[in-house]
Amino acid sequence: MTTPDSAVLPARVSVAAGTTAGTALRELGAPNKGPNAIVVVRDLEGQLHDLSWAPQSDAEVEPVAADTEDGRSVIRHSAAHVLAQAVQDLFPGTKLGIGPPIKDGFYYDFDVNEPFTPEDLAKLEKKMKQIIKGGQRFSRRVYESVDQAKAELADEPYKLELVDDKGSADDPEVMEVGGGELTAYDNLNPRTGEREWGDLCRGPHVPTTKYIPAFKLTRSSAAYWRGNQANADLQRVYGTAWESTEALDAHLELLAEAERRDHRKLGTELDLFSFPDELGSGLPVFHPKGGIIRTELENYSRQRHIESGYQFVNTPHITKGDLYETSGHLDWYKDGMFPAMHVDEELNEDGTVRKPGQDYYLKPMNCPMHNLIYKARGRSYRELPLRLFEFGSVYRYEKSGVIHGLTRVRGMTQDDAHIYCTPDQLQSELKSLLGFVLGLLADYGLDDFYLELSTRNEEKYVGTDKQWHEATEALREAAMDSGLELVLDEGGAAFYAPKISVQARDALGRTWQMSTIQVDFQLPDRFDLEYTANDGSRQQPYMIHRALFGSIERFFGVLTEHYAGAFPAWLSPVQVVGIPVAADYEEHLRGVIEQLRRAGVRAEVDASDDRMQKKIRNHTTQKVPFMLLAGERDVEAGAVSFRFRDGTQVNGVPIERAIPLVTEWIAQRQNQSPTAGAFAEDAQ
Repeated sequence: MTTPDSAVLPARVSVAAGTTAGTALRELGAPNKGPNAIVVVRDLEGQLHDLSWAPQSDAEVEPVAADTEDGRSVIRHSAAHVLAQAVQDLFPGTKLGIGPPIKDGFYYDFDVNEPFTPEDLAKLEKKMKQIIKGGQRFSRRVYESVDQAKAELADEPYKLELVDDKGSADDPEVMEVGGGELTAYDNLNPRTGEREWGDLCRGPHVPTTKYIPAFKLTRSSAAYWRGNQANADLQRVYGTAWESTEALDAHLELLAEAERRDHRKLGTELDLFSFPDELGSGLPVFHPKGGIIRTELENYSRQRHIESGYQFVNTPHITKGDLYETSGHLDWYKDGMFPAMHVDEELNEDGTVRKPGQDYYLKPMNCPMHNLIYKARGRSYRELPLRLFEFGSVYRYEKSGVIHGLTRVRGMTQDDAHIYCTPDQLQSELKSLLGFVLGLLADYGLDDFYLELSTRNEEKYVGTDKQWHEATEALREAAMDSGLELVLDEGGAAFYAPKISVQARDALGRTWQMSTIQVDFQLPDRFDLEYTANDGSRQQPYMIHRALFGSIERFFGVLTEHYAGAFPAWLSPVQVVGIPVAADYEEHLRGVIEQLRRAGVRAEVDASDDRMQKKIRNHTTQKVPFMLLAGERDVEAGAVSFRFRDGTQVNGVPIERAIPLVTEWIAQRQNQSPTAGAFAEDAQ
């Protein structure tokens, strides 16, 4: 029965024993078409169930609509099954990997003879549409035994491995097996009831393929079975699926806009940075224009840190391995560090060792070195809180498969601070620190935040329960006091300390992890850090780790995409370009540009042989915020005309007014692009 999309359902629905959830919903007139169609139900323990689920005793359930997070996830996993069915139809002999829902989409891994081509994806989409139109029914089936499952899956080696290794049930990307029953989902012909296709799966799924109203295959790539490069090479096909065509179209437009904003693409177009093969993977270089932006980012940060009582330090790029033995990083973080350099070994003529060498490591983080600075002399409680700050270069051995532009690199510069304080200073320091972090990010144009609290990983930590509890609750209190939404990340902390991370949404609504704050009781203990308290006793300070940008490189990449390369005027490599209508008016503009340069503005005149319109196009493409034009009337009036990135224009602005308009806009660090609307009134 089809009911109007406007049908109103109670928050909870009663399902009688032996009755399916779908039957109970139909009796209430639940919608089965449109964005608010009910696709699954959730029991009171939070478990999702198919609409064909019939509880053994009376149950209360919550309807889950297609346009909710859980609803979309179920639609996407169902679409992954349809994709796998289409692949095995068109490419017989293909072996199946896994096919989970992911953020905004799904994927499925396949062991196939040849990599998929764009033409293959088009054929697969066409086949999927045929399957969806056929209205096949998803039917859950419980295997009577593991042996039965293995017999049925004898030709699917990857599925057999999952059956053998049910520990993977805790892996959110493995939908095949669960902690209880071993189940399959069959796709049944709606007319004959015959099985068209099936897959090992714990579910749940939408009732029929017609509940997948809108999907798109987006790309394919190489993959490894269960993410391990030592395992078989697979082909991964990605797709996205939504509750309506309108939602799909909006998402695809978002993807297209994200591609236009890709910082790697803009970095080349705007001549900001590059990744020379000669240097190695994940090691960027910044070109002069990128260097200007980076310098401005750093200089403003330095200014704000000075105002907030930080003291600047510098530490070397390498150190003896003993330092990271003390800190614990060689025990807990060695896989993320570059291999040791064994140096200073001296040999006798016969090859025997006269003087043993030592292992040196590129530093993966700055905190152990800052602890040595703290420990270099005695400290008094009167010095605390002591806030040490460094733009410190660090090196991390990221796997090649995860390196991505500036946002995941192997060599980076962290804006790293470590704060040493007394116990009674901890809470006020955390609250003021969080305010400082949020305020500074907002100054760069990111101001839509929520917080994430990462708690102890029970299998990978050092320290006592009491220490972890105190540190976690201190962070929780500071986060709650901020008034921002707080999301729990259970088990996501590093081995030594819980963490608050500031999650910032960019112009496209995407979330990026920015600043991190950690309360650490472990390193002060490992390094025997002390201060003299006001009663003369020796006490151990509390230590707060804080990275504001995370890394300059990553922050640069995020801002590039946030602004689509059109950086605020105060960050722009070239802030003003003078464009004469003809060569006769060049000298007039040079005088204006010279005044701007004396005022500290990055300004230049385009004296090339290109026509004026081409110059305007070139500098608009290069995202220059202010273009000053001059023709005969401007020269006669002692004026210039403003042209902006959006194509708007303000004509005939007197030079004595134009200069302060530009300099004040830059000095105020306004993050929006200047436009005629913003300048027309002030220019009079």
